[in-house]
Amino acid sequence: MPLFLQLLRSETATSPDRRRSALAGLRAYQRADRRPRPPAASVVARAGRAALRDYGGAGPPVVFVPSLINPPHVLDLSESNSLLRWLAGQGVRPLLVDWGSPGPEERDLDIAGHVEALLLPLLDAVGEPVALAGYCLGGTMALAAAMRNPVTGLALIAAPWRFSGFPQQGRDGQIALWRQSAPAAEAMGLFPIELLQTGFWRLDPARTIAKFESFASMDPDSAQAQGFVALEDWANDGPPLTLAAGRELMESFFGEDAPGRGEWRVGGGPIDPSKLACPVLNVVSTTDRIVPAASAADVGEAITLGLGHVGMVVGGRARNALWEPLAGWLSQARHS
Repeated sequence: MPLFLQLLRSETATSPDRRRSALAGLRAYQRADRRPRPPAASVVARAGRAALRDYGGAGPPVVFVPSLINPPHVLDLSESNSLLRWLAGQGVRPLLVDWGSPGPEERDLDIAGHVEALLLPLLDAVGEPVALAGYCLGGTMALAAAMRNPVTGLALIAAPWRFSGFPQQGRDGQIALWRQSAPAAEAMGLFPIELLQTGFWRLDPARTIAKFESFASMDPDSAQAQGFVALEDWANDGPPLTLAAGRELMESFFGEDAPGRGEWRVGGGPIDPSKLACPVLNVVSTTDRIVPAASAADVGEAITLGLGHVGMVVGGRARNALWEPLAGWLSQARHS
């Protein structure tokens, strides 16, 4: 809340009306009725705390790898807005990685370790060749997994790789956040979601305020308002990162651009996107303020969108812009 108020003062310094509207939107969000989420899909495999959830469908398996940041259900937000449930009816068998919640005893498990110890065993547990689809940081991890485990195809959705492609101000802000937070994270053995959310708000402060201004004028019973609440609840929820994963993200990725420089090592060797042995679909957006298009790996067949980082997955234009092209590409990849 203190950071939100700081951003509010900065973004609405010349407009008291905007400030009042944003505060009204925040109050309306806090008081809004919450609709129950759809039941979680059944678990078909486990590796440590991580699980693989099966969304059905009669087609070939596609393992979706979400980010470690925020819960995985952005890909299954509601009964009427679920990429995974929709794909299950399009000749695809979607399987979702649920990372679970780490404890302090996993403080030394970094992002590479999540791939090695959790993701790769889940892929092996499927028992047949799979395609991979990774969203956000999950795409970065899926790319590494595809280098270490044969897959039939790899779809990257708003996946950062060249962290030098982030605006320098944003990178500096993330590193400063880490330095401020590191002593508390060291003590806990974890990097809490509240600190991560602080970093993401700083990447796009104008949108952080504008979305609550907009919500203030919505009919609370409308589908639009209900969708906003579901999405904001997702964005403000989630387990912490392990200490080592937080450190690797902030110091090695944002600070040193280890993946983009070819220095990120997973499974005993560096990860080089140019050496992928499978078809690759690379979805980026020119208006993504969280993962800018300039940060994407230079690999595969590109689809360029004009949607926000989350809007491309759950927004009103997501089905035409992303879901349908993704389903078509997955169908082609399995025959190539």
